[in-house]
Amino acid sequence: MTATRSRTRAPGACAATPPHRLRADALRNRERIIGAAREAMVEFGAEIPLDEIARRAGVGNATLYRHFPDRLDLIHHVTLSVMDRTADKAEAALAEEPDAFQALRRFVFAAVEERIGALCPLLSDGVDKDHPDLLAARGRLEGAVEALMGAARDSGQLRTDIAVGDLMVALTQLTRPLPGSGCTDFDRFVYRHLLLFLDGLRAPARSELPGCAATLEDLRHS
Repeated sequence: MTATRSRTRAPGACAATPPHRLRADALRNRERIIGAAREAMVEFGAEIPLDEIARRAGVGNATLYRHFPDRLDLIHHVTLSVMDRTADKAEAALAEEPDAFQALRRFVFAAVEERIGALCPLLSDGVDKDHPDLLAARGRLEGAVEALMGAARDSGQLRTDIAVGDLMVALTQLTRPLPGSGCTDFDRFVYRHLLLFLDGLRAPARSELPGCAATLEDLRHS
């Protein structure tokens, strides 16, 4: 590995967002790398060799390192991608579904497809959780999901004793495969339990939950 590849950064000193003048082919390569990294890290954990990510993305190792000088930088951008894409799904569900609980249901299944369960292990691998980009993405995601839940709550279909953190914890646990298992088809084991979970969210509640409703801020400090 060259000196450029092994150079360390100060915590949180991730590469800036790619400039707007990035060539179209370079932008496609960057997006392919992020997509391949997201899938590979879900399957095998954040320590999967970067050479394997480059192979999956269909680019050379030099191209990967040109966009992402080190592993932490790549993890940072994969995390941003998961958060942004998941927020997109939440906003689209709320805007397009006439029924509030159906919108929430649509988002839950979309979050599975975005591999939201990969966020926790990625964020525990030395990424600066207080990086401004991550804080902004987290705030947008929390706001989008809260808007979904608020609409379902106002319609009388969602129980009132849960918050965004409760939903995201459940989704993370239900959609997080064991690293190294190579479990690429785990979705078929998940959807049945997601429906059970959604039934548990419906009002009126059939049980009293212990503790308090959790926010994403609570999760950051847990």
